[in-house]
Amino acid sequence: MIFSSLTFLCLFLPVTVGFYYLLPEKLKNGFLFAASLVFYAWGEPKYILLMLFSAAFDYMNGLLLDRARQKGKRAAMKAVLASSVAVNLGLLAFFKYAGFFVDNLNALGWFYLPFSAPPLPVGISFYTFQTLSYTVDVYRGRVRPQRNFVDFGMYVAMFPQLIAGPIVRYADIEAQLRNRAVSANAFAAGLFRFIVGLAKKVLVANAAGQLWEEISARQGHTSALTAWLGALAFALQIYYDFSGYSDMAIGLGGMFGFTLPENFLHPYESASVAEFWRRWHVTLGVWFREYLYIPLGGNRCGAGRQIFNLFVVWFLTGLWHGAGWNFILWGLYFFVLLVLERFVFRKLLPKLPSAARRALTLLLVLISWVIFACGDMPTLGAYLKSMFAGPPADGAALYYLRSYAVPLLLGVALSVRLVPNALKALEARLETHQTAVFVFKAVGALALAAVSVVSIVAGAYNPFLYFRF
Repeated sequence: MIFSSLTFLCLFLPVTVGFYYLLPEKLKNGFLFAASLVFYAWGEPKYILLMLFSAAFDYMNGLLLDRARQKGKRAAMKAVLASSVAVNLGLLAFFKYAGFFVDNLNALGWFYLPFSAPPLPVGISFYTFQTLSYTVDVYRGRVRPQRNFVDFGMYVAMFPQLIAGPIVRYADIEAQLRNRAVSANAFAAGLFRFIVGLAKKVLVANAAGQLWEEISARQGHTSALTAWLGALAFALQIYYDFSGYSDMAIGLGGMFGFTLPENFLHPYESASVAEFWRRWHVTLGVWFREYLYIPLGGNRCGAGRQIFNLFVVWFLTGLWHGAGWNFILWGLYFFVLLVLERFVFRKLLPKLPSAARRALTLLLVLISWVIFACGDMPTLGAYLKSMFAGPPADGAALYYLRSYAVPLLLGVALSVRLVPNALKALEARLETHQTAVFVFKAVGALALAAVSVVSIVAGAYNPFLYFRF
């Protein structure tokens, strides 16, 4: 089940919200846990036991860590933590990377291993990181172990963020599991955020995705203008697809009284690659920083060790996104760019005009999305050749520009803070006319919701990219 489906919008969500608010406080967490299991089982019934195992396993690990700490047994604590890391990452490696590993071994021709990769469980990369971060934080003493399995299970399985994040660490919502404020204003704000996210996904990401599908199907046999247009289309698709999902998740969380962390901060207006990664998929960046980069030594060491730390983080960041050489190359591409920014051009880049730094960063990011999107090296090579050495333009480019002008312009305009800031300024000027502001927002939300639902009913292109990762 996906948020941009009629089943979710017209059946699951209204029924869940209705029962949630009718039930007494002490039953809300249990009901939300059960509803989240139904949500997951709707599309992945055979893998629901895997998710429940991950939740139960690390729930028990939290209790074991607490018991070992009370008895002063540091060795036992380390053993529990090592077990948690090994099992969690072992399950992730088996389901996500075993097929990739075996295929590459077989390609060497030394021997042949008959192995059929299992289907990838939806959301495994996200809930694995969540349960693992809980165990690490209990080990570090940053959070107290959760003794109510229903509450912990609800944290792991909570359907707003279960499938594609944001990656919610237990510390982020520990207090909210038992004490969270639910009000009409918070619900309305959450609903508005959800509708905005739905519109971003359905009206911009889907149209940009259609354009990318058409251009990528040409397999690099195109003009430079068409190739760059395709790169822009994929950049808009993945941004509005994922940030739209995050907006919907955050909005749904607000409707149930949770404050979930922000995941996107207008990354395409960044003035450096490092800044881009502080704004893109924020919760993933925080996870890798807190649980990998800093434990490796972070910036608290010499240049050589810092470069090694960055290599490990970005190799694994690429691998986290998918079992494919293009994802590994994509991660290493950013590793090289960050090393160049930090150690080679550290003094030069700040001297450039802000507009030049933003344009350069955007250019490098567009190239990165081509690496990300092209699943094999020959296709990637052909596409990059078209971008930098193809004929300047062709009839296809003009056709695509005419056909997709509206969603492309809308996507570009909304990717920077100009429009949101203008709306906030207008709202501030009308602060003495709260009724007018409420009516304006309500009418706008209803219009966005109506247009989005019509697009869904029309059967438009409607995948979620990050479900694959």
